[in-house]
Amino acid sequence: MNSTKTTHQTITSAWISLGVGILVLAIKFGGYFVTHSQAIFSDALESIVNVVTAVIALLVMKAVAEPADEEHPYGHGKLEYFSAAFEGGLIAFAALAIAYEAVLALIKDHEVHEVQSGVVFIGVASLLNLLLSMHLRTVGKKYNSEALLASSSHVLSDVWTTLGVAVGLIFVKITGWQWLDPVVALVLAFQLAIHGVKIVRQSVGGLIDETDKGSLKSLCEALNHHLKPGLIDVHNLRIIRSGSFHHVDAHLVVPDFWDAQRVHQESHQFENLVVDAYHFDGEFAFHVDPCGRNFCKRCSLVDCPIRERKFEQIVPLTVESIIKPPAYDLK
Repeated sequence: MNSTKTTHQTITSAWISLGVGILVLAIKFGGYFVTHSQAIFSDALESIVNVVTAVIALLVMKAVAEPADEEHPYGHGKLEYFSAAFEGGLIAFAALAIAYEAVLALIKDHEVHEVQSGVVFIGVASLLNLLLSMHLRTVGKKYNSEALLASSSHVLSDVWTTLGVAVGLIFVKITGWQWLDPVVALVLAFQLAIHGVKIVRQSVGGLIDETDKGSLKSLCEALNHHLKPGLIDVHNLRIIRSGSFHHVDAHLVVPDFWDAQRVHQESHQFENLVVDAYHFDGEFAFHVDPCGRNFCKRCSLVDCPIRERKFEQIVPLTVESIIKPPAYDLK
């Protein structure tokens, strides 16, 4: 993957997110000033979070674009997890602020005006956010950007939030029940709080390199595809995630009789093929284990001079097997 192109696309998307966020914020506050709806005000408060996090995401994209150096040998990719965690925290904080304002509105028994105009305002805002979310998700998935994917998820939740506000306003118009407006705001606050905590949880997992089953599955498929006679087993695999760059430590089992030059040549070629097939950029640090004649039944190497047992079948690697110690064929 071309890192220059990746950087350009992600930064451009961050700028687009910021621009659309400011526009949507203006539209929602316009709807609030027309209607005095507490639900629309709550939705607008969330859009302030969108703008702030768009600024943070833009700064993070630029920082992530910096190459690895002596002080940051794995690059700056983990900043993406910080960006996502910061966004989740702001969402949770906004939820508290929205709940507070909604409770005050219930106590004061406020009245909503110009409901039809308000629905038009937030309908336009919702459409813009939907298009933005689709764009951020497409670019985020293509370039494995945690920050853009988190922003996409948040903006999409904002779409559903805004649609919920619209439905609430329509019910207020039909029934005349003014108390429905702040109640809708309270429901949105609860939904936002859950969403914010979820984003923080996922981001913290990335910061502490929590096992990611999706990444392991993709990597296991790439390993299986490029295994060949002599590359017998991969186990004790660990991944250090730095944004879209993954550093992989693993044990690679090779025949006892291969010399250092052969091992280096075969493992280096294997690494390049696997990284090219993997969904992320990365590198391998292989700890080479001699077979010890413990893998004969699964080793398909022809004319092996030290074979003690007949080859039976290749045992495909699994997500479970690559992260555990090796399973020997001793019988």
